[in-house]
Amino acid sequence: MFTTTPIPATASKTELYEEAARQMRGLLRGEHNPVANAANFSALVFHALPDISWCGFYFPDETGDGLVVGPFQGKPACVRLSHGKGVCGAAVTTRRTQVVPDVTTFPGHIYCDGAARSEIVVPLFRTDGSLVGVWDVDSYSVGRFDEDDRIGMEALCLQFIQTLAVPPRRQPAAS
Repeated sequence: MFTTTPIPATASKTELYEEAARQMRGLLRGEHNPVANAANFSALVFHALPDISWCGFYFPDETGDGLVVGPFQGKPACVRLSHGKGVCGAAVTTRRTQVVPDVTTFPGHIYCDGAARSEIVVPLFRTDGSLVGVWDVDSYSVGRFDEDDRIGMEALCLQFIQTLAVPPRRQPAAS
């Protein structure tokens, strides 16, 4: 059974992400169900990192023309996002993490929660280059996310991506 360890409020961002990464390794170890891992990933980040109003995944939709919300923590979210639109679309298009200190200055920002003021979005790609989705995190504080958050979030997301690389164990056929 996995249990979280409280992260001291006095921890630096580096220490915070190192401890979150340690806990994430324990949480995801041995589990290869992407939905279960995405749900637990979201919950751990939401409760471990300060000043986050929403965090979650968007995965490619059934048409391949956009993204659809996956497991998340926070207020209800936009269900569907068009490819190339908003911060999530920019992350997919550029294949780079988007750190937006003030969403009011981001052209085409999509307001799922009008009170959100800053955002970080990490694009998620398999080793073959195919899109897994995006990891999206919002805050009500302007300037909440910086380079330390980019490095920390990308490291956490790599752990999630690695769980997708291991094929699930097959159950023996019933006799």
